[in-house]
Amino acid sequence: MLDLAWPALSPQAIDSFFSLVLGFAVAGLCATGYGIFADRLPSFQLLEVGPVPARFASIPLLMFAAPFIIMRNTLRGRRIEGRRAEFVMIATVIAGLWSLMSGTVVVMALQAVL
Repeated sequence: MLDLAWPALSPQAIDSFFSLVLGFAVAGLCATGYGIFADRLPSFQLLEVGPVPARFASIPLLMFAAPFIIMRNTLRGRRIEGRRAEFVMIATVIAGLWSLMSGTVVVMALQAVL
């Protein structure tokens, strides 16, 4: 008889998965919230336009919204420009790692508050 049970996940793996998912959720929330107030979605061009204080103030937004922006730009580039699948895969990994890092910051902040 074959044992087809799933292997048990370690608590660290569950924490990492939760941080990854929370990072993507916070990225979408930040980007959508900015889009509601500014009537346009955020982009990395926020660092290049406007007065210097506005550029400096956009850094925290871009830190947390970056996975959303990377994935949006990647999928649009694939659809419109026909970018190769390898570039889409690399950008997905970068967005996932960024989401994992920002999600870890959010989890640590929540733990500090609660």
